[in-house]
Amino acid sequence: MTSFRELHAGSFVMPNAWDAGSAVILAEAGFPAIATTSAGIAFSLAKGDHTLPDGAPSVSRETMFERVQQITEASQVPVNGDLEDGYGERPEEVATTIRMALEAGLAGGNIEDFDGRNLYDEALSVERIVAAREAAGPDFVLTARTDGQLLSSPTSLADSIDRANRYSEAGADCLYVPGVNDLATIATLVKEIDGPLNVVLGLGTSTLTTHDVLAAGVTRISLGGSIARAALAFIRSSAAELATQGTITFAANQIPQGELNALFARQPTQA
Repeated sequence: MTSFRELHAGSFVMPNAWDAGSAVILAEAGFPAIATTSAGIAFSLAKGDHTLPDGAPSVSRETMFERVQQITEASQVPVNGDLEDGYGERPEEVATTIRMALEAGLAGGNIEDFDGRNLYDEALSVERIVAAREAAGPDFVLTARTDGQLLSSPTSLADSIDRANRYSEAGADCLYVPGVNDLATIATLVKEIDGPLNVVLGLGTSTLTTHDVLAAGVTRISLGGSIARAALAFIRSSAAELATQGTITFAANQIPQGELNALFARQPTQA
């Protein structure tokens, strides 16, 4: 199996799983790596993710890593972790999160420079990436994510590029600027950022395809929580059909139980 680090010498698509079953199904489709999604995991626990309303319950680091480990144990391909902001502002807290990621079996992980409301100070953000790199060791693929383009009042693209390049200098292996949904801007990121670039599809209404984005020079494509949100949308529409019409046409698209039993029986048994 090609290592996660080796995959970054080329280009690939990396969809996001939220539990062991979704991880197995995504890997079966032939993707060389998968990622976790903090949003998908949170929603499966009936909790929110990222920019939460005041008082809304969030998922603790310990609970998140319980699910992450279930995903890595079920997956036969490398898994990249959505590690949010490292679960703490201080570089030491980020380093602890990276060590937990290694213990959970992750091959790589993303660290954001956003605390749920604001971007961290740029100098502090660099220190956080340095601490993550030191904790990660040589094999773990560290991705630095900068969230300026997702703010209600986005920062300039130049600021996001500058942050990404500073994170690359600090030791990040891959750079990630979510919120960019047009090919011209993606091409600018590819040209101006010094390192492999991750682009997320599915956050907005873009009609871009993975072929478009990879052809622009992007190394890695992720899907964030879009598949998980689509699955929840299917549950909602199925429930509405059942409650209002009494029909179950949604059942025509289910995977047969025998097929799922056979698929999951092929997974390695954990000691």
